[in-house]
Amino acid sequence: MVIFFLFLFGVVIGSFLNVVSLRYDGEHFLLDPRMIGGRSHCPHCGKTLRWFELVPILSFLVQRGRCRHCKTRISIQYPVVEFISGIIFVLVPWRVAGFSAIGLAGWPFSALWIFALLTLLTLSIIDMRTGIIPDELNIALGVIAVLLGIFAAISGAGASLLGTFSDLLRIEGSVWVGRMTGAIFGFAFFEFLVLVTRKKGIGMGDVKLALPLGLLFGWPDILPVIGFAFICGAIIGILLIFLKKKTMKATLPFGPFLAFSSAFIFLFGLPAAEWYLHFIGM
Repeated sequence: MVIFFLFLFGVVIGSFLNVVSLRYDGEHFLLDPRMIGGRSHCPHCGKTLRWFELVPILSFLVQRGRCRHCKTRISIQYPVVEFISGIIFVLVPWRVAGFSAIGLAGWPFSALWIFALLTLLTLSIIDMRTGIIPDELNIALGVIAVLLGIFAAISGAGASLLGTFSDLLRIEGSVWVGRMTGAIFGFAFFEFLVLVTRKKGIGMGDVKLALPLGLLFGWPDILPVIGFAFICGAIIGILLIFLKKKTMKATLPFGPFLAFSSAFIFLFGLPAAEWYLHFIGM
């Protein structure tokens, strides 16, 4: 029942994230009431939607993915984002439960990581739609990272998400030494790419995102986050070129790859590392 209600609450939050991300125009504040306020309506016919047309996931399925009024196809983004949000609410507490050092701080620790992954989800949607990573979301992610650092320092759960696999690169010191090192490395690495590619390979939004991500994951966890993001980006890019959806000169927003990689490393980084070393015979 706890899992069910967590998922249910998550899909409702996902519905709100759809509203925020789809109404963001890059000129107004992300949560500007003038942008996110007002009744929901069909983007095609403009018809105001009734409450039973706004039930997360279920309304999409009942209406077979089409507007009840004009019969125009509804974007699959709506149920997908709602579902992902629900899954985040379920998987994060499961992952945090595996941190034995968390103890009674488990629920606030889970809540902060849920906020972090929801922020990354919202950021991904906006970046894919507009090519913009809102500063508000980078700041929010930074605040969450600081709060997580405080909880980690208090609870003693400042160890790497990758367990003992990170021992060779770990820097001795407090929780904040590792987190500040991660932030500096993330920012410096992407700034270096901007300089090398003359802003043609990486955007400044990605540079600014790398700073709170480094603070969130710390050193050396930021390394697999960045590395896996580039691997995913390369695979998707090659696939799109093969399918003739993109050309060699086309660009892809990199924020979603960083967001996906962050979620993957947080949720499955340790078992993935164990599987990989076993796969190569180590």
